[in-house]
Amino acid sequence: MRRFPVVAFLLVLLAWLAIPWARGDDPAKPPVQLTAPQDHRRMMELLNIKELRPGANGRDPRAPNAANYDESKANPYPDLPDPLVLKNGNKVITAEMWWKQRRPEIIEDFDRQIYGRIPKDTPKVKWEVAATDKQTVGGLPVVTKRLVGHVDNSSYPLMTVDMQLILTTPAVATGPVPVIMEFGFGGGGRGPAPGSGRGPRWQEQVLAQGWGYAVIVPNSIQADSGADLTRGIIGLCNKGQPRKADDWGALRAWAWGASRALDYFESDASVAAKKVGIEGLSRYGKAAIVTMAYDERFAIGFIGSSGEGGVKLHRRNFGERVENVASSGEYHWMAGNFLKYAGPLSWNDLPVDSHELVALCAPRPVFISVGSQQVEGGWVDAKGMFLAGVGAGPVYKLLGKKDLGTSEFPSQETALIDGEVAFRQHSGGHTTGPNWPTFLTFADRYLKGPAAPGTKRPTPDK
Repeated sequence: MRRFPVVAFLLVLLAWLAIPWARGDDPAKPPVQLTAPQDHRRMMELLNIKELRPGANGRDPRAPNAANYDESKANPYPDLPDPLVLKNGNKVITAEMWWKQRRPEIIEDFDRQIYGRIPKDTPKVKWEVAATDKQTVGGLPVVTKRLVGHVDNSSYPLMTVDMQLILTTPAVATGPVPVIMEFGFGGGGRGPAPGSGRGPRWQEQVLAQGWGYAVIVPNSIQADSGADLTRGIIGLCNKGQPRKADDWGALRAWAWGASRALDYFESDASVAAKKVGIEGLSRYGKAAIVTMAYDERFAIGFIGSSGEGGVKLHRRNFGERVENVASSGEYHWMAGNFLKYAGPLSWNDLPVDSHELVALCAPRPVFISVGSQQVEGGWVDAKGMFLAGVGAGPVYKLLGKKDLGTSEFPSQETALIDGEVAFRQHSGGHTTGPNWPTFLTFADRYLKGPAAPGTKRPTPDK
């Protein structure tokens, strides 16, 4: 008779312990496998969206949804949200109001509707130096470290995330040096290939400043595919389950990885961790501006041709549109909620726009880079990115810094680098290459560090 309550208690305890397993949080349960179109449809159903508007067709100018490149039709919603007006209608008139009231409002809108929320408790990362090589790059001796960031997967052992990072610093520097980190492909850690006769590569130019460079591999953090949202760091945090509507997308995940790399830099004696910049091109330009906006430790940003989902104003109808990024091929970059603005809602319903993403970087310097419309094309909308820089200006000025200095779109190859917001449209294609010398001249104002012997700084294009 006395043993029954004990048995009953044990049965209740076992049932209670089984509840998390029944919820789908079983650490032994494999990740859900969906194709990108399947997951995209699942998100639409979650949001009760029946259909989305088609994106712009950039290949057929005769298509009914052909991309617009007519500036007279580019601004259907010319009134942007005011970055210096609180949601209650009060004007932001002091730096304290910006930091304590308005900036958190803007971040909340980006979290909920645009890029998604990072989980409150992301896993720790343990960095391992997998190899250290002594090399010569651009005639200068360097030390290259190949690092692996092992993400703690004890909460879901079926998922392994090992971030790849390469760090190269001058071997003869007299102290910690500034570092420019690129979202890129790694290059095997062996340094850049010999020059192609078109001038020094960006790595060589950075070393000529007496600085170091780093490359973080985004796909080692989160694969660039909707089919992989139940894997990578997003899948690890969700224990292999699909996303909720406001969960983070790949851009936030890549930015999170860059922040973890900066954590490592803070422990490396060769790096001046308060003088680390972030650079990226195209989708990685989007990741670079998101990184700058969310992590105030990054000192400077070099944002290359980031287009829609990056610095380009969402309210602009020029080249790529919101609907393109909300499609099954690109939606994984963003929060699921972003799809609403390509369906039942319009671009003008967005509570924020990209000028406020740039404003989140203030007072730190940001260089917006783009190529020629004749060579790169208009898909990324050079003027839309310039106007985002213009729109961020009032916040920079409120914080005692300089804006772009003009609201008139400059002629090609005009360097606007006198303020903390900078812009230059080079004459090349989809690359940051021609703008590296100008960016380094701009960055030198903020990142001056101990120069390595034998360095020679590049001269920017005029």
